[in-house]
Amino acid sequence: MEELKVILVNVDKCRGCRICENNCPLGAISVIDKIAQLNENCVSCGICTKVCPFQVVEKTEEKKSENSTCTHCPVNCSVPLNKTGACKRYTNVDGELVRNRKLVIDSVVKESEWNVKYKPLITAVGSGTNYPCLRPAPKIVQDTVDGVDVVTVVTEAPLSYSGVKVKIDTNMDIGEEGAKVKRNGKCVGMVTTEEYGSKMLTIGGANLLSGSNDGFIVARTIVDLANGRKVKLKVENGSQLEIQQGKPPVIDGLEETYMRVGCGSATIGMFAASLSKAVDEAVILDFHVVGLLSEHAAGKEVGMKYSGVVPYGRKSTMGRYFGKHGHGWGGTEVESPVEAVKSVDMSIAKTGYKILVTETTGQKYALLEVQNDGSAKEIEMTEQAVKCVKLISDNCEKSVVSIMYTGGTGGSARAGVTTFPKKLTNAVHNNEVSMTIAGAPTFVLPGGGINFMVDVSKMIPEATTWVPTPATVAPVEYTMTREKYDEIGGHTNSIITKEQLLKELDEE
Repeated sequence: MEELKVILVNVDKCRGCRICENNCPLGAISVIDKIAQLNENCVSCGICTKVCPFQVVEKTEEKKSENSTCTHCPVNCSVPLNKTGACKRYTNVDGELVRNRKLVIDSVVKESEWNVKYKPLITAVGSGTNYPCLRPAPKIVQDTVDGVDVVTVVTEAPLSYSGVKVKIDTNMDIGEEGAKVKRNGKCVGMVTTEEYGSKMLTIGGANLLSGSNDGFIVARTIVDLANGRKVKLKVENGSQLEIQQGKPPVIDGLEETYMRVGCGSATIGMFAASLSKAVDEAVILDFHVVGLLSEHAAGKEVGMKYSGVVPYGRKSTMGRYFGKHGHGWGGTEVESPVEAVKSVDMSIAKTGYKILVTETTGQKYALLEVQNDGSAKEIEMTEQAVKCVKLISDNCEKSVVSIMYTGGTGGSARAGVTTFPKKLTNAVHNNEVSMTIAGAPTFVLPGGGINFMVDVSKMIPEATTWVPTPATVAPVEYTMTREKYDEIGGHTNSIITKEQLLKELDEE
């Protein structure tokens, strides 16, 4: 009988805090009558022992001959009959651990989207993992493509160095740069910066995955986002977020609709000709740059003279004013349209001047009229002003969340491909080897190592998982000519033809 690790709970010290229950990937531990209790799903992965703040859960040794020890990652789950390990990839079938997802042969990427000479012969989804990685990868397949022998090497690689970059199309302020992003109160990432009409988050990374006992929820968050699931997050001292790949973001309970066509200045620049025919002045509110039509270079280009209107914001250059983050119009502090006009110089302006105030998305808008005392009063929108706002909104794109899965394939992940990992690295950077993730093309970052980014919308659905090291598991494919595979020191003795592989799969 093989000695296998099992979990024990010190019932006299357990406080029923449910932290172990909330972190178990298999639902194998439940708090009943304020005591943590294990069920038959337990595989002794050890997550509960690491997250328990009171150290009342521990691994011990007990003989369980009916269990199978999984060797596909360093966790070495002890898997009961007909159950899966913690990563949910392998099932104990009659004492044998079997990958419970069929190998996916074809990518979902459109033919026109391939930017490589040779697309993968098969994907790594469902391929399994060989650990330790000094052994050949689970599948090394050869086929002839346009008269050339091509090889694809696949493995589902546990990556400690992994995360996701999240692009959220919104004008709304979600929080300060560098602010922690939390899930269920645990830090899983940070706000990084703002891009053109979007906010950026970084979720995961090696330090968050392995730097504390919160790495398990970090790993789950990365995988949930990479697999297209909805995730609720909280920015520290900022917004509540609901994000999902390809869906509109929900910020503080409100679903975003449009991504801005440009900053306030750019909006003025694009639509100055139409605006100048409709109003005497336009203020385009934006959290970054507020645009003032008559003072802007584009306004002058269409023959406008400065109106005397001083808009909300801090002046940058002619017709461009820096706004401040807020939850008002255009993501600024402005809560009503009259606040968009700081003052009016009546030595220049005239009573009755029409001022259009709108956002870069055209979602909120109002028409103001200059009064005798220099104040601005809201009046009914004119037909021409409405057309201008519609022109702006019609040029905006729908707001969506876009996610890039990122990672680094270290030496061990490369050793299953070749006996000389550096040669593989060099070949990838020289575009002699095509690297794909879950059947999707990658962008490989310059410099040393193999650090990649991949659009999760192009990956095979539900392609990633995680293991309790903790790390995420990415299906990785390397495709090259047979000649190149020989050159980099590949495991050529383990090559099978694609025809052989398909025959094997058909027989299963």
